[in-house]
This record gives sequence, C-alpha cells and structure tokens, in this order.
Amino acid sequence: MNSRDKAIIENLKKFRVLNRDQLIKLHFIRNSTPHVVANRVLKRLVDSRLIEVDKTTRPYNYFPSPRSIKKDSTKIPHFRAIADFYITLCAYEVPSQFEVEFKPLDKGGIEPDIFMKWKGFAFCVEIQRSIYSKKQMQNKHKLYMEYKDSGKWQHHSKRFPAIWILTDKYYDVDFQPLNAVQTKDVDGIFKYFNS
Repeated sequence: MNSRDKAIIENLKKFRVLNRDQLIKLHFIRNSTPHVVANRVLKRLVDSRLIEVDKTTRPYNYFPSPRSIKKDSTKIPHFRAIADFYITLCAYEVPSQFEVEFKPLDKGGIEPDIFMKWKGFAFCVEIQRSIYSKKQMQNKHKLYMEYKDSGKWQHHSKRFPAIWILTDKYYDVDFQPLNAVQTKDVDGIFKYFNS
C-alpha cells in the first residue's frame, strides 16, 4: 500500500463516504488522466477489501472497510456536503485541523458537523441542509453557550471558536455574545475576514 492508498483510506474514515469525483479532487487531480487512474486505483483497493463501494450510485460511493454507515444511509448527502465544503476550503488553504462530527461534550451537548482550524482561526461549522425552526436555532445557541461556559473548548483552541453556519436560509437568531456568521458558501466568509 502506497502513501496515496493510505491517504484515500484515511479520508474515507474521516468523511465516512466519498464519491469517485470527490476522491479525484482530493487524490488524483494532478494526474494527466485523473478518471482513468482513479478508477484503476479504487478498483484495486476494493478488490483488496481495503475499501467498499456502492455501485448503485453514479458516480459510485466509496466507504472505509468496515463501513461506519450503511450504503443507503440518509446521512450520505450530509457527509458528502461536508466533504465538498472541505474540498472548497482546500482551494484557498488546507485546514490545519478538520474533525467531522465533533463531540466536545457529553451526549446531549453541542455536536457541530465540523471543528476546524483554517486561516489562523478556529471554527465550529454547521452545514444546514434542512430548514431549522427558530426554536431549534435558539436551542443550538443555548448548547453553544453551555460549551463556552464549560471551558472545555480551551482544550482545542486558544479563543472560543467562531460558529460558521452554511445555509441557503438566513436565520434571524441572535447568537450574542458568541461570534457567529451565516453564509451560503465558502466565499461568503471572506467579507468577515476583512471587516
């Protein structure tokens, strides 16, 4: 197993699922024929039982072996959205830390989709694919306040992480005194860096 094979397996463990096109962007983009090389390498890894594949999807979905989620899990689009977010970030700068489904507190505490360090800042990132009610968003604020008050964030960051919500819908919820931003995409964050 070479270093690229190991990196593919590690990314599948991190993201739970990646499709062939996402794997190309992460590991094969510099090849002169990325699709051909990706197909050959991924087939070899599947045949060696180092990764698993779902051939009912187009492009195919790949999983670590053993899988941490079912091949028909309703969370697959969510994990793939997290991977797309990561790929977009990397076009600007590779995060120095990127943890999927971050669980800093006991069950029932805040569970951001991502904890990351990027461009010198710590973020808790929420990828909102479904519409939340105002009450659900207020509860999210309450959970972040509990995390702040717990002091456990100091194990991961020098300053309390900014909360970054990626959403197509703007939520009219006051996250004060926490630093929270809502953007539709990665590009939307840059206006906050410059303000």
